[in-house]
Amino acid sequence: MSMTGWEHFPHEADVGIRGYGPSLSVAFEQAALAMMAAIADVEGIESRQRVEIACEAPEPDLLLVEWLNALIYEMATRDMIFCRFAVTIEGTALSAQAWGEDVDVERHRPAAEVKGATYTALEVSRAADGGWMAQCVVDV
Repeated sequence: MSMTGWEHFPHEADVGIRGYGPSLSVAFEQAALAMMAAIADVEGIESRQRVEIACEAPEPDLLLVEWLNALIYEMATRDMIFCRFAVTIEGTALSAQAWGEDVDVERHRPAAEVKGATYTALEVSRAADGGWMAQCVVDV
C-alpha cells in the first residue's frame, strides 16, 4: 500500500474517492486529486493560481473530510478547479497549497459538481508496510 495514487470506488449515486501514499499528507493529496478527477480530467487543468488552505480536526478521518470540504468551498467561492496539492499535517492541523485555474466549461468539461465530502465509507488507515490510505464518498 505504500504506492502513491488515487482511485474511485463505486457507491450508488455518489462517488467514492481513495488516495494512497507513503505518508498521510501524500494520501490526502491523492484523495484530493481523486475528487478533482470526479469533476474533470486533471491533466487538462493548469497550475495558474495558488490558494492557501488550513483546517483542523481531532482525528485523521475527520481531518480528511475537513480538507476536502475546504477544497470544495474554495472551488465554489473562487470558481476554480485544482490539479496539484501540497499538504502538511502536524498533529490535528492541516496546511496546504492547491494549484489550479478558473473553470473554463468548454475546456474542462465538468462532468459533475461535488457538493460535499461525507462520512460515508470514511476511513484513514495505515497499512502494515507503513503506507497510508484515505477515503470517503463525495456527494455529487
